[in-house]
Amino acid sequence: MARQDDAANRKLAVFPTFHKVEGRRVVVVGSADEAAAKVRLLSETRALIEVVAPEIEPAVAVALDTAGGVWVRAGFRPGLLEGAALVFAASGEERQDTAVVEAARKLGIPANAVDRPELCDFYVGALVNRAPVAIAITSTGVGPVLARHIRARIEALLPRETGDLARLAESFRETVARVITGGAERRRFWARFFSGPVAAHLQAGRPDVARAEAQRLLNSRSDDAGFVWLVGAGPGAEDLLTLRAQRVLQEADVIVHDALVPSDVVAMGRRDAERIAVGKRKGAHSVSQARINEILVREASLGRRVVRLKAGDPLVFGRAGEEMAALRDAGIAYDIVPGVTAALAAAASARIPLTLRGIASDLVFATGHDRSGDTLPGWAGLAMGGATVAVYMGRSVAARVAERLAEAGLAAETPVAVVENAAQRGETLYAGTLGDLAALEGRDDVTGPALIVIGKAVGHADLPESQPLRATLASRAVAAA
Repeated sequence: MARQDDAANRKLAVFPTFHKVEGRRVVVVGSADEAAAKVRLLSETRALIEVVAPEIEPAVAVALDTAGGVWVRAGFRPGLLEGAALVFAASGEERQDTAVVEAARKLGIPANAVDRPELCDFYVGALVNRAPVAIAITSTGVGPVLARHIRARIEALLPRETGDLARLAESFRETVARVITGGAERRRFWARFFSGPVAAHLQAGRPDVARAEAQRLLNSRSDDAGFVWLVGAGPGAEDLLTLRAQRVLQEADVIVHDALVPSDVVAMGRRDAERIAVGKRKGAHSVSQARINEILVREASLGRRVVRLKAGDPLVFGRAGEEMAALRDAGIAYDIVPGVTAALAAAASARIPLTLRGIASDLVFATGHDRSGDTLPGWAGLAMGGATVAVYMGRSVAARVAERLAEAGLAAETPVAVVENAAQRGETLYAGTLGDLAALEGRDDVTGPALIVIGKAVGHADLPESQPLRATLASRAVAAA
């Protein structure tokens, strides 16, 4: 009996269908917010929208004008529904809505009464519009809240260009059917079309290249053109990954990732995608940049879709320029998916205003050392001018950075904050002044990536949970003695 009940619970009480409304009248009876909401929803279709009401509120008038609909300025009577494809009762009054539904049923027209499921012939789901592709979600059990939640998730994962991809596919449909006669081969072609370079170019805003790639794919019947995405993984928190990054991770055949990218973020990739760890950390580069370039070119040359997953943003100290040059030289198509760079993540997590009117109008992203390992003095003058300076990879040269800035004339009292493991579970915040900064370099308990923020704007931050650099250093010295 339990099995029968379980099987019954898994069956739908409604049958999902899509109703043809192009060029047909859809009538909404109502004058207030309920009617305006339905008009806005219908405006995403090619229906001829009519609102029936003696008077309408401004929200309905605006929605109707935007949709190019018609206001039938009259009280409701059944004859106004004749010939309609669908009817919506949206008066907000039970007696009126019941009368509208009953009149529609006598005329053989499906009717929906807003927020009155017991009166409805059909339900209106939460709509994800990627015309000509549409997804509708409805839940008759827990109502519209769950449907809206699911819609938000689908909206995030389904690119806006999905409709463009569908239209491009439609333009090739007859040719593909004529040229590729075998069903299995035709299915392989469409699989490559929808998840390969054609889709990647279209989503990157290159429709002409996408069409040319689709033609090449049809002519060659092969999938020898790979694609590379240089993707920013952000600071490491999964919910700070961009929506585009999530999408391309799901499309990748190969994920080439750095050591600073948490395993939970790497795991967001397609389950059967190959993972290649290139483990770049300061002082422990298990794979050289030249070798990484070779891996990207090799995998893409095999026709694979490759994600090069980098911590932070690829274009901010991520050596993306070298990888882009290698891909261009090899004739490999690529795209860049930006990420939340460490300075922004650290500032947001620690509530540090990077710019502040009247205090700091310039922002500098800098590294603590140059290619040869020397401490960089080039941005010291900017700090003197009041700029906020975010120093990447500066922990091991913190004392030298502080010395260079002091030599340039920056006051020892200038506020400084250090954020370790920004926006991750192990985040730790340290605060002090330029005179305290040298303490960072000698700490053996700071092992994660640390970002240093220097400038007057730091003094206006809310840092109640920070550890003081100087006090911590002193307490450690006492404990050691």
